Order: sequence, then structure tokens, then C-alpha cells
Amino acid sequence: MSPTYTTGETAGATAVTPPPEPAPARARRSDSGHPRNLRPGLSGLVDGELEKWLAAEGQPAYRARQIRDAIWRANAATADEMRTLPAQLRSRLDKTFRMDTIAEDEVKAADDGMTEKTLHLLADGALIESVLMHYPARGFDGQGRPIHRERHTLCISSQAGCAVGCPFCATGELGFGRDLETAEIVDQVRHAARRLASTGSHLTNIVFMGMGEPLLNLERVLEAVAILSDPRQFGLGARHVVVSTAGVVPGIRHLTALGPQFTLAISLHAARDPLRDVLVPLNRRWPVAEVAAAARDHARATGRRVSYEYVMISGVNDTDVDADALARLVRGDLAHVNLIPMNPVAHTPWGPSSPERVAQFAARVRRGGVGVTVRANRGQDAGAACGQLAADRAGEPPAPAVARRREGIVRQSEAALRGSRSSERLGADLEAAIGAGGAR
Repeated sequence: MSPTYTTGETAGATAVTPPPEPAPARARRSDSGHPRNLRPGLSGLVDGELEKWLAAEGQPAYRARQIRDAIWRANAATADEMRTLPAQLRSRLDKTFRMDTIAEDEVKAADDGMTEKTLHLLADGALIESVLMHYPARGFDGQGRPIHRERHTLCISSQAGCAVGCPFCATGELGFGRDLETAEIVDQVRHAARRLASTGSHLTNIVFMGMGEPLLNLERVLEAVAILSDPRQFGLGARHVVVSTAGVVPGIRHLTALGPQFTLAISLHAARDPLRDVLVPLNRRWPVAEVAAAARDHARATGRRVSYEYVMISGVNDTDVDADALARLVRGDLAHVNLIPMNPVAHTPWGPSSPERVAQFAARVRRGGVGVTVRANRGQDAGAACGQLAADRAGEPPAPAVARRREGIVRQSEAALRGSRSSERLGADLEAAIGAGGAR
């Protein structure tokens, strides 16, 4: 869902509108004829399921701890590597569960190795992405201790493709494939943790800002967060987890009722409805004021600051009018804005705001009483935009379809910039995803 991958360091208008037709069709790898492997992923079993299976197998209860330790402490990739278990039990595990739901990884490094973007091939041929970002310790005090500790942040996917269809996002071009299973979500973490372990490092932060809309796969995402924060399993504190949404208001309300300790992030990108209808089509179902109200209530109920992600697109959403609208929207809330220069994505007519314009926009929002951080792009030489590696693998859509998409974006955008709300209905994929996710 997130259009780019970024660091945590502070650092006249182009027409825009919703595309008049879906993004150019690309081959959906999840529909590629590969059979789905219906054995559950071992790493995705929710609390109590492993114990129940072991009891049915006549195994002692302590085997659950041994299996979890093998998965999460020893980073076992196969049943044969679970050497604390008897051979018969290893064989039964291998026949009943998938030890790993990811069939293949393709890792591309960028930023002199500080960013690693991974394309994961799943068993049915679906492609998803994760991004591992490294931040060295910095700002040492008089005793040589770092003021800011070393961090390793992993951005993971919750769906194969995305139904929201934001036109500046490479994942939006791919369209929607399917929801990820719980094990497919957490196995992205296991793969990154395995690579880090070889260097003596470990993950410090996880963000659900990769492919897909997490709150349209909410049950699986919550199961994944529970596993990742369980001290018997991955053991990362929930306060080191961020879950992002493009504005699924019922999902936000549901999270508020649960009172989680992870951070909620809103992919905002525009604070005016006509423009946000364009940039985040989900806005046509839940307008920006409803999204902000749900986020405000969430912050008050949980005591956790909400993060607003705002991609800066030159001449589109970076005007003084947009800065003032953004400040008015979240002023006085327990909230913080992250400004992110857009990563160029094929088949759209847009580019990133200049550094000067981003700085001016940030200063204006700050004067409006809102905290702002300017994020620096990461991984541009490794296909930084969300979904870009998968889109590249899927191949180029037909040139006429690309031309129609670009022309439609420009043609209808004039109405949005004049303040007219979109009359476009949500796409069929998005309607179906909203219905399947129970977000009405």
C-alpha cells in the first residue's frame, strides 16, 4: 500500500483524478495455474492450535516449546533442521504442515547495502515483496554510547497485489490477487530474521506498509501481530510494530475497540476530498473527515500517536492549499505527519515534489501546529516503489492501455482540482475486497 520505502531521518498544479478504467491488466501470478498448497503453514498457527495437534498425535506438551524454538530461535527452514525433535515427529510435521510458505526469494540490495528489497515467490505463484532497511547507531554521547541505537526495520506485505488502486502506486497497477495467510505474512519476517542472524543482528521494527491493504485482511494481520509479539515466538514488542491503512474506517474502529499497543498509520496523501478521491479511491467510500475522526478516537482511546503518511507529488498535492488543509485536518490531535517524496512509477504522469517544495510544505504545516518529519527515499536503485519488483516481473501492459490510463488521469483530474468530487464508483476488485473483509 505504501508507495515508497523511507528512512526515519528528518530532513501552478498538475491535473489529477481517478482513472476512468482499471489499471492496465497484468498477469496475476496467483491465478497462474499453480495449485494452492492447502497444508497450513506451521509458523502461522494461532495460540493453542499446535498444542491441540500435538495432543492428538500423543506427543507431550513440551514439544510445542521445542517446535516454536526451532522456528523462531533457530530459524529452522525445514523439518530436518528441528534436531531437538525425534525423527518420527519431524516426519509427521513435514506431512501435516508447510515448514515455509515462501518458495523462493530474490533479494536486491540498494543504498550500499543499507536497503534490501526482496521479491518472495509463494507456493501458488503469487509474488509479494518485503523491504529490510538498516539504520546504524548515531549521535554518540560523551561516553561513546549511541543516542540513537542501531535499527533494522522490515516492511512486509499483507496481500498479494492490492485492490485499493492508488494510481501513484506500482502495487495498484498490479490489481488484487488474494489475501495472504497468516504464515505467509510472518514467514517474510522469518526470512529477514534468518539473513540478519548471519550477521549477528536482529529485527527491531516491523511495519505493515508493503503490498496490500492490511485492514482488508484484518483477521490474518492481527493473528500475525500476535505471533510476532508473543515472547514464546518472535517476541517483538507490539510498540515496535506499525500497521498502516488507506482509510478502512470500520477496521480502524475495530482496532480501537481492541486497544492494541502497535502504532496505527494512515496513508493519507491528500486532506481534501476531491483530491483524495483521486489519489486514494477508498476515499469515495470513507471520506477523509471520517478517516481522521476514526484515527482521532483511536489515539484518544489507546494513548498511541497516529502517524499520517503523505506522499509528495509535484504540482498535485503539494500546494499551499493542501498544506493548510492538512494542518486543519489533524491539528490538536495526537498525530504526526511524515512527508515522503514520491518514487516515480511507470504509467503515471507524475513525479516527486522537489526538495525545496517539500521543505516549504513541511514548514507551512508546522506553522499550522502539526509535527512533521521529512523522510528521505530509500532503495531507489532496487525498485523502491511498493510493488515495483512484482510489476517488473509481471511484464509491461499493452501500450494502448497505458496511454488510455495516462490520458484518463490527466483529463478527469481538472475537475478534482476545481473541487468537484469524483462520480466514479469503486472498482469491482475493491468492492469485493471490502465485502470479503467485512468492512461495511
